Amino acid sequence: MLKIAWSEIYVLPLPPKHRFPMDKYAILPEQLRYEGTAKEENFFSPNILEERHILNTHKPEYWQKLKNQTLNRQEIRATGFPLSEELIQREITIGQGTIQCALFAKEYGISMNIAGGTHHAFTDKGEGFCLLNDQGMASHYLLENKLASKILIIDLDVHQGNGTAEIFQDNDSVFTFSMHGEKNYPLRKEKSDLDIGLPDQTEDALYLSTLEATLPRLLDKVMPDFIFYQSGVDILKTDKLGRLAVSSQGCRDRDKYVLGLCHRHKIPVVVCMGGGYSPRIADIVDAHTQTFRLAQEIYF
Repeated sequence: MLKIAWSEIYVLPLPPKHRFPMDKYAILPEQLRYEGTAKEENFFSPNILEERHILNTHKPEYWQKLKNQTLNRQEIRATGFPLSEELIQREITIGQGTIQCALFAKEYGISMNIAGGTHHAFTDKGEGFCLLNDQGMASHYLLENKLASKILIIDLDVHQGNGTAEIFQDNDSVFTFSMHGEKNYPLRKEKSDLDIGLPDQTEDALYLSTLEATLPRLLDKVMPDFIFYQSGVDILKTDKLGRLAVSSQGCRDRDKYVLGLCHRHKIPVVVCMGGGYSPRIADIVDAHTQTFRLAQEIYF
């Protein structure tokens, strides 16, 4: 059964200028129910995240400042959101959702978090709408509980997973792969284990051929027994922040290729939705919905 993490807290009430990125979290589960891709039994609401799972990834000093809302103005500005208790609880809930997704993926082969993919959160700071790194915390959880020994993070969001790269820069048990827009945010890139920077206006053919030339060899080299997949749809041509030019079909082909490889190699995978900033919310929801449909088609 496909298990999907979702909570009402994912839909954080924000001032109008910050509101847009949140809308998809309310619409996407309703669309999945409406079209029959998911039923009520597919969804689960994450439990409470224990503090020790935050501290397995983030420095105590940063967590205390975040928990007590004592970040300075510059640190708050870097996150992109006004700091609030609700925002912190949202990030905690997302993190627990990805941990529980990892356990469901071990059981069913795949699981998905409607939020997640907070890859700009570092050990000691937040950036770019990310405060706590959910895939970082879930990776450490799996390793500490001996539920995985070699993890591959496939980050295909249009923005480099800079926080994830920093978190695992000295950890040989986690291999970080980021394929992103070379000239896009963040301006200063971190060093993933493998980075592929794509030129502006990259279309389907180059995007997919690059991925297909890379990922099978990466699986052979890394030999992961668990995968986290960041499936951002900000690679779309319609995306106002993306700078690439991938079509909706190209985005679907990307997800089909990644999920198909995971399935054929029998490697459990957790999929996090990542970014999407097309002006029409329908474009974002349609692209994300394709990923859930493919998960059902390929695995169930």
